[in-house]
Amino acid sequence: MKATLLARQAVRPWVEKSTGTILVGVSGGADSMALVIATQLEAKDRLVIPVVIDHGIQEGSVQIADGVVDTLKKLNFTTIEKITVKVEIIDGLEASARRARYAAFELIAEKHKTQNFFLGHTENDLAESVLLGLARGSGTRSLSGIAEVNGIFIRPFLAITRATTEEVCNEHLVQPWQDPHNSDTQFARVRVRKDILPIMERDLGPGISDSLARSSRILREDADALDELAAKFMKDHDPLDIDQLGQLPKALRVRVLRALVYAAGSPPGTLTYDHIVPIEALITAWHGQGATSLPGGVKVERISGRLSLLQQGSNKFQ
Repeated sequence: MKATLLARQAVRPWVEKSTGTILVGVSGGADSMALVIATQLEAKDRLVIPVVIDHGIQEGSVQIADGVVDTLKKLNFTTIEKITVKVEIIDGLEASARRARYAAFELIAEKHKTQNFFLGHTENDLAESVLLGLARGSGTRSLSGIAEVNGIFIRPFLAITRATTEEVCNEHLVQPWQDPHNSDTQFARVRVRKDILPIMERDLGPGISDSLARSSRILREDADALDELAAKFMKDHDPLDIDQLGQLPKALRVRVLRALVYAAGSPPGTLTYDHIVPIEALITAWHGQGATSLPGGVKVERISGRLSLLQQGSNKFQ
């Protein structure tokens, strides 16, 4: 039970910090099954509720979700939440399914009055996120990968490998579900997992995933510190004043600009470096250029020494 011991050690501090009911997102894959097993063992007399989502986007999804529920019942879970969500495809299948899933998670957390929702992302997921962030060229926040804590969501397994979670399932005689999407190379994350990381491991040496995950943690600390400084600036100063913005180091100014644009209505996570460059130029390379258009219908322009942000089709204005 060596793998189970490692999984329990990863979960233990988060169980000890939490109060009341603990929810665990369970897809049926090895990562989430290992997490719910370890959480149940550590929680002892605390209520642990697995949450199973049927996205309805795969053939036989109802039967798959029912199979996960049956497996959980065999593991002695008596209270299980199974939810069917409607996935509205807006910005790709993965992103749209994720948005629907997290909305359902938040509703279940509200129902059970809990702030403790565990998710089974592993060190491998963290490494994959770093490489995807590099490909997007979207800065330290993107390179910092997956947050260990984000609101109610807690990811205890970010220092645990996928191989360990698979071994936990073996130790408990659990056959995890193999999501066919995890083998579909139309998704960039799958190509990173199946093609790019193995090549890096082969040509650069073993331990690449661990190194990427370690870099991610360092970058997250840096990004958190810079975000705190940017938030303090926005609280203590006029964030739309060109002169005040111009006095900031670029790393802080870019964070302020991102926060302003998201507050004006751009969908979270949509801004890239290429979006920020023309806004930055309104401050540091002004020569009379006009407004720049951004995701979500947000327009940014310079008017009388101040930035103006307007979301087209709404009354949002700064």
